[in-house]
Amino acid sequence: MLEMTFLIVNLAIGFYAVGIVWANEIDIYRSWQHIHDTKDFRAVWHAHWTKLWAWGLIPVGLEFAGSIGLLFFHPAGSPAWAIWGNFTCQLASAVLTVPFWERWQARLYKDPLGARSPYLAKILKTHWVRASLTTVYAVLLLAWVIIILS
Repeated sequence: MLEMTFLIVNLAIGFYAVGIVWANEIDIYRSWQHIHDTKDFRAVWHAHWTKLWAWGLIPVGLEFAGSIGLLFFHPAGSPAWAIWGNFTCQLASAVLTVPFWERWQARLYKDPLGARSPYLAKILKTHWVRASLTTVYAVLLLAWVIIILS
């Protein structure tokens, strides 16, 4: 029973993260390209990252920790593809975030081009990969819960 509760908590966190990552992908990052004053751009970027710690990065950390926890602490009868698939999505997201999106975000803040920065252009062209990995993670967890409960 405790293992199932842990799985369902991870499912809830996973779908929360789907909302956050797609909000960034579809709305936040795309709106940044319309802020033409560099000072305003930096202010918006800074406000975003100040808030992101609480409503974005903590849940992402919980997702990653949960995917590791589910490797060892999962309901009986859990399919191996779900156990390893959810961990693989989280690992791929983390491995890609550090050298790409995290680095580009840091450089974007310092770039005097602001919204015309090539780093924002790179984020806009590639962040959908991270959003997709987060979505697949949540869908795998949903399928896993359905299989266990049926």
